Amino acid sequence: MLVTLEGIDGAGKTTVLSALSDAYPEAVVTREPSESWYGEAVERSIAAPDSDSLAELFLFLADHADHLGRVVQPALADGALVIADRYVDSRIAYQGATLGDEVKRPMEYIRGIHEPFTRMPDLTLYLDIDPETAAERAGATNKMEHVDFLADVRANYERLIDAEPDRFVRIDATQPPEEVIAVAEETLARVVDET
Repeated sequence: MLVTLEGIDGAGKTTVLSALSDAYPEAVVTREPSESWYGEAVERSIAAPDSDSLAELFLFLADHADHLGRVVQPALADGALVIADRYVDSRIAYQGATLGDEVKRPMEYIRGIHEPFTRMPDLTLYLDIDPETAAERAGATNKMEHVDFLADVRANYERLIDAEPDRFVRIDATQPPEEVIAVAEETLARVVDET
């Protein structure tokens, strides 16, 4: 089973991932951008305020393809529970916002590129938080952590949830961390028990 954690920067995905990795020590816990050299290229692009949005998308895609083939698919083939901090939905929501007018219907374009090769999640825990709180928590350390941009990304996540409501579980990330973690653990336990 593939479980992903999604939400805008500052929502608490890393905190929840840490708790879930403790609750499921046998799980393969991973993230995107990955720790490969592809992921390093993505991080460099994010840190550069003038990076080309379309080129950045393809760096993310290269990292995803490598991560999928090297980590996710082998783990799933072995019957492991895989928990990923960010995955395809992040790319659609974030790069859908960065591309703007560079391509027509950016979210559909990005989804279309993924369809032939990716493995979609079985469950996505969406940590929902307002952009103002998220930006304050994240510290606005890069171009993707500012309120206006995060508002656009959050709107894109809402479109994704509307398109696939059965896959997403919304968790109020404005709650204290221990409450967010409790809801995430309860949700995952219920879904794991059902499979």
